[in-house]
Amino acid sequence: MAEIYPSLAQCAVVAAALKVLLFPAYKSTDFEVHRNWLALTNSLPLWEWYYENTSEWTLDYPPFFAYFEWIMSQVAKLIDPAMLRVYNLEYDSWQTVYFQRFTVIITELLLVYALQMFVDSSHGASKRAAQAAAISILLSPGLLIIDHIHFQYNGCMYGILIASLVLARNKSTLLLSGLVFAALLCMKHIYLYLAPAYFVFLLRAYCLSPPRSIFRIQFLNCLKLGGGIAAIFGIAFGPFALRGQIPQLLSRLFPFSRGLCHAYWAPNVWAMYSFADRVLIMLAPRIGMSLKEDALHSVTRGLVGDTSFAVLPDITPRMCFGLTLIFQTIPLLKLFVQPTWDTFIGAVTLCGYASFLFGWHVHEKAILLVIIPFSLIALKDRRYLSAFRPLAVAGHVSLFPLLFTPAEFPIKTVYTIFWLVLFLMVFDHLAPASSRARFFLFDRFSTIYITVSIPLIVYCSLVHGIVFGKSYEFLPLMFTSSYSAIGVVGSWLGFMFVYFTS
Repeated sequence: MAEIYPSLAQCAVVAAALKVLLFPAYKSTDFEVHRNWLALTNSLPLWEWYYENTSEWTLDYPPFFAYFEWIMSQVAKLIDPAMLRVYNLEYDSWQTVYFQRFTVIITELLLVYALQMFVDSSHGASKRAAQAAAISILLSPGLLIIDHIHFQYNGCMYGILIASLVLARNKSTLLLSGLVFAALLCMKHIYLYLAPAYFVFLLRAYCLSPPRSIFRIQFLNCLKLGGGIAAIFGIAFGPFALRGQIPQLLSRLFPFSRGLCHAYWAPNVWAMYSFADRVLIMLAPRIGMSLKEDALHSVTRGLVGDTSFAVLPDITPRMCFGLTLIFQTIPLLKLFVQPTWDTFIGAVTLCGYASFLFGWHVHEKAILLVIIPFSLIALKDRRYLSAFRPLAVAGHVSLFPLLFTPAEFPIKTVYTIFWLVLFLMVFDHLAPASSRARFFLFDRFSTIYITVSIPLIVYCSLVHGIVFGKSYEFLPLMFTSSYSAIGVVGSWLGFMFVYFTS
């Protein structure tokens, strides 16, 4: 088949040029977080990494990411040794800024490679659709906003995730898929949200005899998979286990003292719950409902400490865990019965949805856990695309509050709108018709929802500031989170319907 243009490599070069131009842009506290991690991994012995607390931005990622920071620090000391001093807090020389920005671009080559694997694994008519999906991920506004302006290293880690998902497409590389995912868990533990889908799929497709008998266990496969995963976790956590530091390490990875909602409400069920509580605060005196006085003055109710609501019942971590487990288990039942690659990607996506919608202290950036795997199957047919559209809009609009400085407003707005218009049009052209009837009401919801996004963006970004100035600053955040939550929840319900009727 003739090569499809533009190629991923061509898009990567153009994207890299744009990202270099963003080097002087706004950077969040995450920039100082990663500079501090470069410093402590370079300056301190391994045993002190998870105890060091000179900076408030202590190391709270798993060991493989700490090793990754140590490797980068070996180059950093050749660029500007001052960035590697633990006590040099908030240090941001231009050499430091350019070095850290450049490392994000270089490590994102892992994403380019994994996306090329995905395209190469597709054949026939689906190859063009795979190319479009791959380019949409590479040029994602989410990765541009979070990694290249706000500052993080999500691109390379999503590259590892996609590589693992693609390796699961062939029976001969199932083992490698599981091992790559295990290594990813040792880099960033947020991917634990997707682990149930991996467990069920590898159990059914690799450890049990397919396709009909589930009672004949492939013991050699179990040993290879279990032994490989144990070896990877041993390399990551073993040195700390030998020093008895696992409790300290786990306390850094899982800080349950934080509240239900993040500083900016992630667009999930709890954003809608919080919005409803706000509305009830105003209605309570009129309808005779009692208020909890200690919760009235909380705006985000989730930066740190306990989360409380003025009218509605409080939510506990156990409730979040229970709801997440329930809504992850539902799609896993189908995956166990039908362990195909498409069903696996659907289950991974739905596990991401469940953890994002019902999890405790969810970051808005975690929406990429849903968008990126969903992108791999969004063009399977038009029913899948109908469920993907509101997610693409809601997920990316919900990231806007991360960039609140005026200089970045045209970048995030123009780039995101251009991406949405371009790729939703391309996807609409490439997605084949479904053999099953489409859900009429959901198609109408998708259209209306996308239409509302433009006036919402204009109001939250421009009109509110002109009309109210610095008053009611919580309103744009609340409107953005609540609007985005409706889109994510609607997309989830739509995809659940598509998943179980396909």
